[in-house]
Amino acid sequence: MNVRRNASVLAAATAVIGAVTAPAVAAGPSPSAKPALPSGLYGSTDPTYDGVWRQSLALLAQHTVGVRPAASAVDWLTGQQCANGAFAPFRADVSKACDAKVMVDTNNTAAAVQALTALGGHQAATGKAVAWLKSAQNTDGGWGYTPGGASDTNSTSVVVGALTAVGEKPAQVRKGGRSPYDALMKLALPCKGAGTGASAGAFAFQPDKKGTLAANADATAAGVVGALGKGLVVEPAARDEAAACSDSGSLAPRQAAANGAAYLTKALAKDDHLMSALPGATDQPDFGNTADAVVALAAQGGAGRAAGPLKWLERNSSAWAKQSGPAAYAQLVFAAHATGTDPRDFGGTDLVRQLNATGPAPRTATARSGESGESAESAKGDDSDSGNIWWIVGAGLAAGAGIGFLISGRNKRKRP
Repeated sequence: MNVRRNASVLAAATAVIGAVTAPAVAAGPSPSAKPALPSGLYGSTDPTYDGVWRQSLALLAQHTVGVRPAASAVDWLTGQQCANGAFAPFRADVSKACDAKVMVDTNNTAAAVQALTALGGHQAATGKAVAWLKSAQNTDGGWGYTPGGASDTNSTSVVVGALTAVGEKPAQVRKGGRSPYDALMKLALPCKGAGTGASAGAFAFQPDKKGTLAANADATAAGVVGALGKGLVVEPAARDEAAACSDSGSLAPRQAAANGAAYLTKALAKDDHLMSALPGATDQPDFGNTADAVVALAAQGGAGRAAGPLKWLERNSSAWAKQSGPAAYAQLVFAAHATGTDPRDFGGTDLVRQLNATGPAPRTATARSGESGESAESAKGDDSDSGNIWWIVGAGLAAGAGIGFLISGRNKRKRP
């Protein structure tokens, strides 16, 4: 779910507009060009491609640590919903009804469902959103980023999280006789066989044009959580389960999750973090994907399984989160929560305070799960968001294709 994802998908964008050459270096918008940001919105960058995604993650992270978000922040999110229940990444004029030009998508809708369900009191909004998600389900049981798009692991998994959040049983949500788990199993690579090797047990984002599955670390982290029927916020596994790759018998969701965890464990073994590369740029650490991997490993096998990458994030993620904004802080909060780590002392960084500083001051912060309560924090940090990949992708798409393709916030085609 990178700051991302969560996120139109770079891959999905490429599929829609054809080959688009992303700039090797792209700067964020200059201060003078910054648009006027809506009241209540978290983050300081153009919300066109990730507004609902980053808002949903911010509110969900605040709830997870016992912070009551500002009413204006919640109202901003609920106000983004279309009459049919779906969400787009951002609607500048919410007084205007959604029409066919408003590009709603499954990722933003599912993230909003998870946030609003956690906050409580929004059953009407979440009910309409879930009904829309069900209407967008593909006959293979999964979901694509946009309705009618080919199913992908990330979109299917974030919808599974939304279904679980509202009390639905994903296995019973079917289209064409198939459930989301059927779609995920078709996107899981085997442990042995031609072309597996280092990719054994991973999830692919989508099959390529030839139907070939390629391992994708971001998709694998999402797939592990989705196969376990969990959402963006997870508790560590109750017992330590083996992350061993196995092809024995018919592949079941729980085994697919174990296979994916085995792949992530191997991918993290050398440096305790995953790598990514923007087109035309050199490889660099992928902080968001590493945070997602921590959540996935903890969900599948317990907090101890994620100890190495968690410590790496504690040592190295501060500058990335400050640059990337609220969704990044939320991802780190989710990683801390999944491992029982104090988010108010994450390698010396108070993630809660930093997250709160990217938007309207919360109403209160109450003690939860042994954490100390604190007053609402209103200090504003330097949340430039200038490193947000989605501004780069959005600018590249607009310049290269002349269209606005929606980006929820997840880079689905990152390399392990």
